[in-house]
Amino acid sequence: MRVHLPDAAATDALATRLHAVLPADTAGWTLLLEGELGAGKSTFARALILAMGHDGPVPSPTYTLVEPYQLSGRTIYHVDLYRIADEDELRYLGWSELEKGFRLVEWPERAPSLAHAADLRILLSYSNAGRDAEVIALSPRGVDLVSRLEPIAST
Repeated sequence: MRVHLPDAAATDALATRLHAVLPADTAGWTLLLEGELGAGKSTFARALILAMGHDGPVPSPTYTLVEPYQLSGRTIYHVDLYRIADEDELRYLGWSELEKGFRLVEWPERAPSLAHAADLRILLSYSNAGRDAEVIALSPRGVDLVSRLEPIAST
Protein backbone atom coordinates (compact mmCIF):
# COMPACT_ATOMS: atom_id res chain seq x y z
CA MET A 1 0.00 0.00 0.00
CA ARG A 2 1.37 3.43 -0.98
CA VAL A 3 0.27 6.76 0.45
CA HIS A 4 1.48 10.26 -0.40
CA LEU A 5 2.21 12.39 2.67
CA PRO A 6 2.33 16.06 1.67
CA ASP A 7 3.32 17.25 5.16
CA ALA A 8 3.98 16.18 8.76
CA ALA A 9 0.25 16.34 9.54
CA ALA A 10 -0.37 13.68 6.88
CA THR A 11 2.34 11.51 8.46
CA ASP A 12 0.61 11.93 11.83
CA ALA A 13 -2.73 11.02 10.24
CA LEU A 14 -1.31 7.81 8.73
CA ALA A 15 0.04 6.79 12.15
CA THR A 16 -3.37 7.51 13.71
CA ARG A 17 -5.08 5.42 11.01
CA LEU A 18 -2.65 2.58 11.66
CA HIS A 19 -3.44 2.73 15.35
CA ALA A 20 -7.16 2.50 14.52
CA VAL A 21 -6.65 -0.94 12.94
CA LEU A 22 -4.07 -2.32 15.38
CA PRO A 23 -5.44 -4.99 17.70
CA ALA A 24 -5.79 -4.17 21.38
CA ASP A 25 -3.10 -6.75 22.15
CA THR A 26 0.07 -5.76 20.29
CA ALA A 27 2.42 -7.86 22.43
CA GLY A 28 5.10 -9.38 20.25
CA TRP A 29 4.43 -7.13 17.26
CA THR A 30 7.34 -5.52 15.41
CA LEU A 31 6.96 -2.54 13.09
CA LEU A 32 10.00 -1.47 11.06
CA LEU A 33 10.42 2.17 9.98
CA GLU A 34 12.86 2.70 7.12
CA GLY A 35 13.92 5.75 5.18
CA GLU A 36 16.60 8.33 4.75
CA LEU A 37 17.55 10.76 7.48
CA GLY A 38 14.68 13.23 7.82
CA ALA A 39 12.18 11.11 5.89
CA GLY A 40 9.69 11.07 8.77
CA LYS A 41 10.47 7.95 10.80
CA SER A 42 10.53 9.74 14.14
CA THR A 43 7.49 11.82 13.21
CA PHE A 44 5.54 8.66 12.43
CA ALA A 45 6.75 6.89 15.58
CA ARG A 46 5.87 9.88 17.78
CA ALA A 47 2.36 10.13 16.30
CA LEU A 48 1.76 6.39 16.71
CA ILE A 49 2.94 6.37 20.33
CA LEU A 50 0.70 9.33 21.12
CA ALA A 51 -2.25 7.66 19.33
CA MET A 52 -1.65 4.55 21.44
CA GLY A 53 -2.27 6.62 24.56
CA HIS A 54 1.00 8.15 25.71
CA ASP A 55 0.55 11.58 27.23
CA GLY A 56 3.75 13.56 27.22
CA PRO A 57 6.90 14.04 25.20
CA VAL A 58 8.17 11.32 22.87
CA PRO A 59 11.93 11.87 22.56
CA SER A 60 13.92 10.29 19.80
CA PRO A 61 15.85 7.26 21.09
CA THR A 62 18.89 8.17 18.98
CA TYR A 63 21.17 8.28 22.04
CA THR A 64 19.31 6.02 24.47
CA LEU A 65 18.65 3.46 21.69
CA VAL A 66 15.45 2.24 23.42
CA GLU A 67 12.65 4.36 24.91
CA PRO A 68 10.03 2.28 26.76
CA TYR A 69 6.43 3.38 27.29
CA GLN A 70 4.04 1.66 29.70
CA LEU A 71 0.49 2.27 28.52
CA SER A 72 -2.64 0.71 30.02
CA GLY A 73 -1.73 -2.92 29.78
CA ARG A 74 0.80 -2.71 26.96
CA THR A 75 4.44 -1.85 26.59
CA ILE A 76 5.82 -0.01 23.59
CA TYR A 77 9.53 -0.01 22.85
CA HIS A 78 10.67 2.76 20.51
CA VAL A 79 14.04 1.56 19.23
CA ASP A 80 16.58 3.45 17.13
CA LEU A 81 19.34 1.33 15.63
CA TYR A 82 21.15 4.14 13.80
CA ARG A 83 24.11 3.97 16.16
CA ILE A 84 24.64 0.22 16.09
CA ALA A 85 27.37 -1.07 13.82
CA ASP A 86 26.60 -4.77 13.89
CA GLU A 87 23.49 -6.88 14.33
CA ASP A 88 25.13 -8.73 17.23
CA GLU A 89 24.79 -5.54 19.28
CA LEU A 90 21.05 -6.25 19.62
CA ARG A 91 21.75 -8.67 22.46
CA TYR A 92 23.50 -5.87 24.37
CA LEU A 93 20.35 -3.80 23.96
CA GLY A 94 18.41 -6.59 25.62
CA TRP A 95 16.45 -7.30 22.42
CA SER A 96 15.13 -10.62 23.71
CA GLU A 97 13.69 -8.80 26.73
CA LEU A 98 11.61 -6.63 24.39
CA GLU A 99 9.77 -9.58 22.81
CA LYS A 100 6.58 -9.18 24.85
CA GLY A 101 6.13 -5.53 23.90
CA PHE A 102 5.23 -3.65 20.75
CA ARG A 103 8.55 -2.87 19.06
CA LEU A 104 8.71 0.19 16.85
CA VAL A 105 12.14 0.13 15.19
CA GLU A 106 13.86 2.93 13.31
CA TRP A 107 16.84 2.08 11.09
CA PRO A 108 16.11 -1.69 11.03
CA GLU A 109 18.40 -2.12 8.05
CA ARG A 110 21.25 -2.06 10.60
CA ALA A 111 19.96 -5.48 11.74
CA PRO A 112 18.64 -7.18 8.57
CA SER A 113 17.43 -10.33 10.32
CA LEU A 114 14.72 -8.29 12.09
CA ALA A 115 12.62 -8.36 8.91
CA HIS A 116 12.17 -12.13 9.29
CA ALA A 117 10.30 -11.70 12.57
CA ALA A 118 8.57 -8.37 11.85
CA ASP A 119 4.93 -7.74 11.03
CA LEU A 120 5.08 -4.48 9.08
CA ARG A 121 7.63 -2.40 7.23
CA ILE A 122 6.93 1.24 6.52
CA LEU A 123 9.27 2.72 3.94
CA LEU A 124 9.31 6.52 3.96
CA SER A 125 10.84 8.37 1.05
CA TYR A 126 11.07 11.91 -0.26
CA SER A 127 8.57 12.76 -2.99
CA ASN A 128 8.42 16.28 -4.41
CA ALA A 129 7.67 18.58 -1.46
CA GLY A 130 6.37 15.77 0.74
CA ARG A 131 6.97 12.10 1.42
CA ASP A 132 5.63 8.77 0.27
CA ALA A 133 4.92 5.91 2.62
CA GLU A 134 4.82 2.31 1.51
CA VAL A 135 3.25 -0.03 4.06
CA ILE A 136 4.38 -3.63 3.52
CA ALA A 137 3.04 -6.66 5.36
CA LEU A 138 5.74 -9.09 6.53
CA SER A 139 3.60 -11.59 8.46
CA PRO A 140 0.07 -13.02 8.26
CA ARG A 141 -1.14 -10.60 10.92
CA GLY A 142 0.58 -7.81 8.98
CA VAL A 143 -1.36 -8.83 5.86
CA ASP A 144 -4.59 -8.62 7.83
CA LEU A 145 -3.65 -5.22 9.22
CA VAL A 146 -2.77 -3.76 5.81
CA SER A 147 -6.03 -5.07 4.34
CA ARG A 148 -7.93 -3.19 7.05
CA LEU A 149 -5.74 -0.09 6.70
CA GLU A 150 -6.11 0.31 2.93
CA PRO A 151 -9.74 1.50 2.91
CA ILE A 152 -9.07 3.91 5.78
CA ALA A 153 -5.89 5.33 4.20
CA SER A 154 -7.65 6.06 0.92
CA THR A 155 -10.26 8.33 2.57
